[in-house]
This record gives sequence, structure tokens and C-alpha cells, in this order.
Amino acid sequence: MVGGRESGFRINHVNESRRAFDEMHAGGGVRPAYAGIEAWLKAHGLEALAAKRAEAEALFRRVGITFAVYGEGGDPERLIPFDVIPRILARQEWDRLARGLTQRVKALNMFMADVYSKREILRAGLIPPSLVLQNEAFRPEMQGFTPPGGVYTHISGIDLVRTGPDDFYVLEDNCRTPSGVSYMLENREAMLRLFPQLCAGHRLMPVGHYPEELLETLKEAAPPNCQGEPCVAILTPGHYNSAYYEHCFLADEMGVEVVEGFDLFVEDAVVYMRTTAGPKRVDVLYRRLDDDYIDPLVFRPDSMLGVPGIFAAYRAGNITLANAPGAGIADDKAIYPFVPDMIRFYLDEAPLLQNVPTYLCERESDRAYVLEHLHELVVKLARGSGGYGMLIGPHSTAEQREEFARRIKARPADYIAQPTLALSTVPTLAGSGIAPRHVDLRPYILTGKDVRIVPGGLTRVALREGSLVVNSSQGGGTKDTWVLDDGPAPTQSQSQKMGG
Repeated sequence: MVGGRESGFRINHVNESRRAFDEMHAGGGVRPAYAGIEAWLKAHGLEALAAKRAEAEALFRRVGITFAVYGEGGDPERLIPFDVIPRILARQEWDRLARGLTQRVKALNMFMADVYSKREILRAGLIPPSLVLQNEAFRPEMQGFTPPGGVYTHISGIDLVRTGPDDFYVLEDNCRTPSGVSYMLENREAMLRLFPQLCAGHRLMPVGHYPEELLETLKEAAPPNCQGEPCVAILTPGHYNSAYYEHCFLADEMGVEVVEGFDLFVEDAVVYMRTTAGPKRVDVLYRRLDDDYIDPLVFRPDSMLGVPGIFAAYRAGNITLANAPGAGIADDKAIYPFVPDMIRFYLDEAPLLQNVPTYLCERESDRAYVLEHLHELVVKLARGSGGYGMLIGPHSTAEQREEFARRIKARPADYIAQPTLALSTVPTLAGSGIAPRHVDLRPYILTGKDVRIVPGGLTRVALREGSLVVNSSQGGGTKDTWVLDDGPAPTQSQSQKMGG
């Protein structure tokens, strides 16, 4: 229990969180990684923390850190709520996660190289061919073509949840255009500015070098016909995209151009961007554009966002698209249950990170089980995102379950189901004080000649009491994620430098 008379508050444990693993407390005491946070919370009252939260909000608003929400009555310009109490991981916890993440992303890249060529895993009978070849995320246009270095997903975001001291599960793989890394970086900057002494009192592993690592990864992905130093740019759908701030932020941090489709053109299977000094050849595009819109000559003919002829330039070895078109086949929720099999098949290793048990509703036996146990399962769209189209059985009404049963029976291949996990909780500044709230973690994995991972990632927090939905579009917030290195705490100046 944190607080007492010194601070005038205590952590309120809500009923929904009692069976969840409390990352700050264990065995009636405070876990060692959180010892410094406990002392800090005792020394600061709620009013002081609330004032710092307001200061962080003003900072984010001034800098322009917003995301857009369209549809369902959303606010097109919204701040993601930032919680000022950091989430802590010990170095040994992180090292174990990093090994598992590296293993998983290697296998996912090998899977994509395989299904777009020899399809050995399908012939081995480990994955039903129909799940791959009839999947809308599978791109026949990529068959017979291998991107430079055999890398399909250069930037991956793997969503993890925790249920116990040593129990981490992969909830979802994001191999197309994973977002949120700018919030990871800005959250650290905010903590360094708002709480310099707290940061200086902990040996924080750095995250601020992520843009440098990203740029190096993209340069390593240069196509075979690159001439000299690779020219890298970020391709954005434009300012109406929900992650447009992030596109501009990363371009600025890397010192590269952010371009839209109309800024580019293709001539003799070479991609150029228009500049005030004339056309400039582009070698690598970090594209934040969905597959369908990349090239109207190959994919959607009505796309006004892409670049006519860019796919031909890609296959000709004159440009690299990161991530590769067709990478979505690796993060489809219907493919997710087979990732442990991929690891064993391609790497001949036991998976280091566990999957959540998953039911595929297109299977008759799985569907029967799901329909009978809707009240205890989480049902998701196989190709959904952002927390939309989801049923959380224990928190649902009879009418909602009946509606989902109709949907599943009508289109069973569109749905998967998983047991409801007791997501771990961390202390969070809530309306009633400091209370436990459920969290997940999205580390970002970069794959070039080697695999690079900055320590930590984006912690997303379900701010509503008892909620398990952490998505920002559904009312979730974010926290800074601290991985504590071994050894004594650095000086304040060293800590600020480490935070980037």
C-alpha cells in the first residue's frame, strides 16, 4: 500500500483488479523495481501530481502531440491522456522479453519469405493453406519477389500483456504500419522535464536513440540498385491520418523528408521526389500507407494517395518499401495462433513468449465452444483494430452476446475468440486518487542486418475503472515505460542524456 499520512492518499484497489497481478506490489510489500516510486509518491500529494499532469497536457498540446479519430462521433484532434506515474520493468525482465521478441520477429519474417515463395510450412501441414492463400492480407503480387535482405517487416510492434511475475503473453503482432512510437519518445521527454530528480534517481535505459536506430535500419534496407548513400523518406497519407503527427515527428527526428503521393513520381522504374532543387532519387520509403493505396496501377485504381508505377520500381530493385506490401499476412489474427509453430519450424527453437489460447470461429468445433461460452470470452474481428468490433464477454449484456452470436454464425471466418486474461495493473493517477489500472506494452522491433530493440516501449493504460481496453481510440492513455539498468543510479545530467 502506497501513501499514508505523509501524502494524504492511498491506492484504492477496485474489485475488478483484485485477481490481476499488481506490478508494484507482491507478497504484501513493494516490488524492488518500484521502491523509488513508492518513496516519490509518499513525498508528493495528489494536488502536486494533478498539477504536473495538467502541465504535461499543456506541453503536449503546445507541441501538437495529437491523434485523429474519425467515425463513431470521434474528435478529429485529441490528446492521448498521459499518466505521470511511470511503469517499471527490471533489467532481467526486459532482457527475457527482448530475446523472445527477437525470436518472434525473425520467425515472422521467415514465414513471409516462405509463403511468398516455396510455401514449405503449408506443405508441411502446419498451417491450413486456405488461411493464407485466401486471406485478404495475402498479396499475390509479392509472389516470387524477395525484398532486400529477406526482410518484410522492418518495423514491428508486438503487443504484450502480463498476468504474473513471470507470465507475459503476446496479444497481437503488428507487422504493417505499427504506430505509437512517437508517444514512447515524447513520454520520456515529458518525464525528464517534469520530474528531473525522479529520473536522475533511477538508472533508466535510454529510448531517445530510437530515431537513429530506425534510420540505420532503413538505410540497411537499401535496394540492390541504390547508388551511393541511400535517400530515405517517409510516405504519409496526409494530415487527415490519425498518426500524421508521428509521421512528421519521425521525419524531423531522422532528418528526412515526409512526402505524400503527389510529391513522388516514377520514371524508368526509378522513384523521384520533387524538390525546389529539382527531382531527387528516393531509395527507401518508410511508408505509413496501407497496401491498397500504394500504387493505383497495381492495387486500388481509385487511390489518390499512392504513386503510379512505384510497385514496378520496387520489384525492379530500385526502391525499398518498408514495411513490405503483403506483410499483413503475418499479423492477421487468424494466423496468430500458428506463430509458435513458425518458431519451431523455421528456427528449431521453443517459443520464448507465449501466445494467448485462440479459437478460430471458422472451425466448427471452435465455433461451437465460442457460442456456448460467449459470456467468458473476448471476441475480436480477425482483421479489426483499435478495439472496435470487440465483445468482452464478462462485461457484456445478453443482448450484446446475442448480436455477436448472430454475427459469428453469419460470417464465422471473420471472428476469433480468446479467454479473458487478468491483465496486470500498475498505479495510475485516477479521478479518485491513485488506483490500479490495467496495462499492455508495445515494444518496437527494428529489423535490418540485425534486430534492434530500444528498451521498453509504449505502455497503454485503460483509464476507466475495471476496463481492459487500452486503445487510445477507446479512452485509453499512455505511460512512460522505464527499464531499470543494473548498477548505481546515474547523475541527473547523465539521466537526461540517456533519456534522449
